[in-house]
Amino acid sequence: MSAIGKFDGVKKRAKSAPMPGLPLNTIIERDCVEAMVSLPDASVDMIFADPPYNLQLGGDLFRPEGGRVDACDDDWDKFDTFATYDNFTRAWLKEARRILKPDGTLWVIGSYHNIFRVGAALQDEGYWILNDIIWRKSNPMPNFRGTRFTNAHETLIWASHSENSRYTFNYRAMKALNDELQMRSDWVLPICSGGERVKTEGVKAHPTQKPESLLYRVLLASTQKGDVVLDPFFGTGTTGAVARRLGRNWIGIEREKKYVKVARARIDSTLELDESAMKTMASKRSQPKVPFGALIETGMIEPGAILTDSKRRWRARVGADASVELSGKQGSIHQIGAAAQGAPSCNGWTFWHVEQGEGLICIDDLRQEYISALG
Repeated sequence: MSAIGKFDGVKKRAKSAPMPGLPLNTIIERDCVEAMVSLPDASVDMIFADPPYNLQLGGDLFRPEGGRVDACDDDWDKFDTFATYDNFTRAWLKEARRILKPDGTLWVIGSYHNIFRVGAALQDEGYWILNDIIWRKSNPMPNFRGTRFTNAHETLIWASHSENSRYTFNYRAMKALNDELQMRSDWVLPICSGGERVKTEGVKAHPTQKPESLLYRVLLASTQKGDVVLDPFFGTGTTGAVARRLGRNWIGIEREKKYVKVARARIDSTLELDESAMKTMASKRSQPKVPFGALIETGMIEPGAILTDSKRRWRARVGADASVELSGKQGSIHQIGAAAQGAPSCNGWTFWHVEQGEGLICIDDLRQEYISALG
């Protein structure tokens, strides 16, 4: 059985302190594979990788008015053959999996030039693919030659260390981020531009800088506060800046000194969110178990109060012992909710509501208030 089927897609691994001796919140100025070799086994919670795309550009690209397109033609993105690129990919994926905790996850982003090769290597190495995410760019660069469709997206692969990993997925936080709708696997986000684009002397510091909104969603979805996030292709430090903002520890690996300088200055200027803003909606599995009786004991719902469904079709009375009674039948909020509808089962927390002020409030909302008060 797959990990998704085994855990219903909503998981929360046990929280653990970072391993002593890790170079937390620093940039390692070395080749990515060489640097990862120096890190201990099972020491990081999540890896975000934005490896070279191996674009293999065939000459310069020009805009219709004659201006040259500032595309990625740096030496770090050049490989002699596909075989050379594949060997490089397998080498860093192998080390990444070694240093990833058994319940950790890997995110890797790429374009059509490389993502399929990376995906195959990733599966061969033993990772377990959880999702492929399409980042649809709301403001993509046009295709200036007019010979192909405009490349308006990139692909992210989200994979766990293995099939049996109890990885973190902050499902409710993602749902809250998306106006209480399930977060889908196609994300519409703008490319990095304007004030967010890091420049040196008026020129883009890095040709493939990722937007902070993308990393914000990735880290919020799959890490917890205090986790260790590694980026083996650190660039200008987007991962580090967002990790600091969200209260995660980070380790960056970058061999290009010009990027390291920019990344350090950028991260130093990033402020961590206030502690109160860091609280996110926990998955229901990770929340403390709250019996309906707790709401009675604390006075959030009084004995004798009337519970009703959202359309006010049924009216059940609450007893002092937290039982509810409807038409002579007495039982739990779940039993009586099911009986009212003639259904085999019912989630009484979401079915029943209580009058409050001039309207109804779901008793599950009262339960969330109770949980929040627990701290």
